[in-house]
Amino acid sequence: METVLIIVLAVAIDLALGDPPDAFHPVAWMGKVISFLEKAGLKLNPTAQFLYGMGMTLFTIALFVVPLYFIFLYLGHINLVATIILGALILKSTFSVKGLRRTALKIRKLLEDDKLKETRFELRALVSRDTKDLPEPLLVSAAVESVAEGTGDSLVAPLFYFLIFGIPGAIAYRVVNTMDSMIGYHGKYEHLGKFAAILDDILNFIPSRIAALLLVLAAVMKRNGRKAWRTALREHSKTKSPNAGWPMAATAGALNVRLEKPGQYQLGEAQTPLVPEIIDNSVNLFWIAASAWILICLIVEVIQIVVTT
Repeated sequence: METVLIIVLAVAIDLALGDPPDAFHPVAWMGKVISFLEKAGLKLNPTAQFLYGMGMTLFTIALFVVPLYFIFLYLGHINLVATIILGALILKSTFSVKGLRRTALKIRKLLEDDKLKETRFELRALVSRDTKDLPEPLLVSAAVESVAEGTGDSLVAPLFYFLIFGIPGAIAYRVVNTMDSMIGYHGKYEHLGKFAAILDDILNFIPSRIAALLLVLAAVMKRNGRKAWRTALREHSKTKSPNAGWPMAATAGALNVRLEKPGQYQLGEAQTPLVPEIIDNSVNLFWIAASAWILICLIVEVIQIVVTT
């Protein structure tokens, strides 16, 4: 019952308050640790960079996970209420529903007001690509892709690992995912971030496919489930990431649009123009998928309680 209460309270906190300021956000703390550690690693040769990156990844995971493990081990013996409240606060920091929705809708509003410069700036919070020269359709595409991918790594994956490994599992996932988003790229991070990128791919393998199925389920409610499913099966492999293509292709099929990252991939068919309203539609899909996943997590925990009692 403790796990159920932690999930319910964490979701309630997210929907009511959104993300906390960076000063109080564990993910921001992770980012500072990673930024500090990477400086020494970049000075090494390629082989040493890879080994340093591996150690850096494991050290950062341990830095955040080990103290939490012992804190909850201690709290669990003295105060159940404190355990649930602290657990909910920390679990909430590993996922984002309201924050992702709010950012996407803010981008849609800027596009509707023809504020392309501001849109490109805001999109930096969601995407890693260079947005400074993107026209409106590709700005819409980038926003939709981010919402689709966020279904997996901003919600499904943290709760997935929470169900299996508890709070330490959710935090460990968030460390790896944050590290991948910061140094898991080609170029100067080619060797330093390789271990984190590989580990992130492994950890997201199942959650990304669950996210795609949830988006297909959401599309069924919009009467476009078959198209979403077929597009996901046919085109998920077009992205460099072995995981991101699944939810993005499912979303492209569900919305009857072509999502594109110039020079890298095109997903779906251009049957509907990429106008700002498409972002609304993608957020609605995300909202349905998120609700379904939270409900599934709660049902799984209730079944486990029934079976073990």
